[in-house]
Amino acid sequence: MKRNKQIDVRRALALAGTFNFLCSCSRACLLPFLTLYFRQLGLTPAMTGIVMGTKHLISVVWSPVAGALSKHYDKRRVVINGSLVCSAAVALVLLLIPTTDVNTQTGACNASDLSSGPTPNVGGNLLTSSVGPSILSPTTQPKINTALVSQSGVTLPTETLPDTESAPVVTSKTSLHQPDGEKSHPPPSQENTVNKSAGEPKISGSVVHRPTSSAAAPLRHKRSESKSESGEQHGEKTTEEDDREGNFDFLGSLKVMDPLHQLFFLILITVSVWESSSAPLEWAADDGLYEYLDYADASDRYSSTRVWGLLGAACGVGGAGLLVSQLSCVIAGHTSRSAVHFYCYAGVAALALPAATYLPLYLNKKRDRANGLLKAMQLVRGSPRALLCAVTTLSVGVAGSAVDNFLLWQMQDLGSTELHMGLSLALALLSQAAFPLLAGRVSKLLSPGRVLAVGAASLGFQCFYYSFLWGPWAALPAQVLSCFSSGALWWAVKVQCEDVATPGAERSVRRIYSALSLRLGSALGSVAGGFVVQRFGLTWLFRGAAVGLLLWCVCLPLLQWKAPRQRRINYSRLLAADASEASDSESEQERDWLDKAMEEDRGNNNNGRRIKH
Repeated sequence: MKRNKQIDVRRALALAGTFNFLCSCSRACLLPFLTLYFRQLGLTPAMTGIVMGTKHLISVVWSPVAGALSKHYDKRRVVINGSLVCSAAVALVLLLIPTTDVNTQTGACNASDLSSGPTPNVGGNLLTSSVGPSILSPTTQPKINTALVSQSGVTLPTETLPDTESAPVVTSKTSLHQPDGEKSHPPPSQENTVNKSAGEPKISGSVVHRPTSSAAAPLRHKRSESKSESGEQHGEKTTEEDDREGNFDFLGSLKVMDPLHQLFFLILITVSVWESSSAPLEWAADDGLYEYLDYADASDRYSSTRVWGLLGAACGVGGAGLLVSQLSCVIAGHTSRSAVHFYCYAGVAALALPAATYLPLYLNKKRDRANGLLKAMQLVRGSPRALLCAVTTLSVGVAGSAVDNFLLWQMQDLGSTELHMGLSLALALLSQAAFPLLAGRVSKLLSPGRVLAVGAASLGFQCFYYSFLWGPWAALPAQVLSCFSSGALWWAVKVQCEDVATPGAERSVRRIYSALSLRLGSALGSVAGGFVVQRFGLTWLFRGAAVGLLLWCVCLPLLQWKAPRQRRINYSRLLAADASEASDSESEQERDWLDKAMEEDRGNNNNGRRIKH
C-alpha cells in the first residue's frame, strides 16, 4: 500500500461491519442447530460430543497456523474467499450422508414421518435414547415396528446383565417371517441387540448363517479340509504378506461395521474437513483489518465492528428458526426440513463473497503473530490474576459448551420448535450486544474482578434454570442473563488484557483467553458433556455445570484477594501524559516570554517619556 493513497476509514469500517454481519449470520443459520441434525441422523449424545469436540480442537490448532501461513505468503484475501466457498460446499456434503435406520424423536416433526419406528426410552429422567432397534441391511431388510415385534414371538430374556437397565431386545427375522411349516428348524441367529449398558445405547449386529439342512455340514467339512491342505502346501507366510493381510483385515472390519458407527465416522471426517476449511476465515480477516486500521492510525475503532457480528448472529439464528418452523416436516420428496439450515448457511456465505472481495486488508511484515502469541502466554502465566481469569474463561467454556450443544435437545424434548429455539438464542445474542450500554454504570459499581465472577455466576444460574424447563417457551426468560454471562464476562476479560499486556500485545492476550474459552474449553466440555448426557441425562448435565461454576465463583473472590495485583505500566498512557505535561510546560514558557516582552516594552516606553521631558 502506497503512502500517498488516501485511506477512507469510514468506508473500511462499513465494509468490515458488513462482512462480519454476513459471516456471523451465515454461521448462526446452521451451527446452533447442528447437534439437532446429528440427533436426527441417529448419533448418540456421546458421539455428538466427540464430533463437536473434534471440531473445536481443529479450530484451536489450525486457526493460528493457517493465519500465519496466509500472512507469510501474503494470501489473506485468497484464504478468505477460499474459506467461504469451501466451507459452504463441504457443509452441503453433510446432506449427502444417508441416515441409518436408527429412529429418533424430533420434536414437532417425529422421525416416524420420515421413517417408521419407535424411540426407546432409557429411563425416567434420562435422555430419550438416540437410537432405536437397528436394522443390519437397510436395503434388504424391512423396518420392524415394536407393535409387530410384540405380536410375532420376540424373545425377551428374563436375565439381565449387572450393568444393564433393561433386558436386551432380541428380534429374530425368522420368527417374524417364517412359514408355519418351517417352525421345527432352528432359527438363524441374525439379530439386533440394543444394549443399554450404563445408559448408553449400543447397537451390535452379527450375522451368522446356520445351515437349515444337513447337506451343508459335509460341504463345510470339505472346505475346511481343502483349506488345511492348501495351508500345508504354502507353508509359513512371510512378514510382508502378514502385514498385507492385516491391512485387508482392517479394511474388512470397516466394511462389516454396524451402520451407526459407519455414520459416526462419516460425520466425523466431514466435520473435520469442514472445520479445516472454515477455521482460517476469522483470523485472516481480523488480522488484515486490524493492520489496515493500525496503518491508518484508527486501530481504536476496530472493536466497533464486533457488535455487527452479534447482530448478524441474532438475525441468522432467529431468521433460520422462523423460516424452518414454517415449512412442513418433509420437503422436496424425502428431504427433511433441517436441510434448510444448510442451504441458508451456504446462501448467506455466498452473499459475503462481494464484501470479502473489497474488504480492506493490509500486510504489516514487521508484526510477528507467532512470537506475539508466545509472549502473550508468558504474560498470562506471569500474573496470578491473569491465571485466575484464564481458569475462569476455561470453566465458562466447558459449561457453555453444554448449553450450546444440548440446550436445544432439552427444548426439543419439551415440544419446542425451531421458532422457539431461534427466538430464544436471538434474545441471548441481543442481550449480549446490549451490555456496552451498561458497561459504564457497571464499572462504577463493581471492579473488573467482581464483574468476572458475576458473569460466571450468571452462566451457572442459567444452567441451573435450564435443568427445570417445563415448556416450549420456558427457556426464554433465562436468555436475558446472557447480558452478564457473556457480555459482562468478556468486558472484564478485556480489562484484564489491558492490565497485563504490554503495548501492542492486547489482541494476542485476548486471543489466548478466547482460545481457552471458545475453543479448548468448548472441546473438553463437548466430549465430557456428551458422555454425561449418555450416562445421566440432560437434566444432570445442566445441574452439574451449574454447581461447578457456582463453586468456582465462591472461591474466585478469595483467590483474587490473596493474589498480588501486578498492574503493568501502560506506556501509551504514559506517553500521552508526558505529551500533555510537555505542552503545559511549553505554554507556560510562552506565557513567561510574553510577560517579559510586555514588561520590556513598558520599560522602553517609560524611558522614552522621561527623555522627552
